[in-house]
Amino acid sequence: MKTKTSVYLAPDQAARLEEAASESGRSEADLTREGIELVLLRAHKVQRSRPWPSFDSGDPNFAADSAALLDDAYRQ
Repeated sequence: MKTKTSVYLAPDQAARLEEAASESGRSEADLTREGIELVLLRAHKVQRSRPWPSFDSGDPNFAADSAALLDDAYRQ
């Protein structure tokens, strides 16, 4: 079951939505729902149960030298 809501659009937004719906063969409501879903996906934050994995190379210049270290590793 869907819930009804109202959205106020600026005139140019309404015109662009109408044009996009016409060009895509979809309803304005369908495009609006898709837009809301995209905003919700972008706003979703994944809760991590533990921190990102990391390691200590022991070399304080490791990050700065990473390109050279990778070149050396792949040449072997």
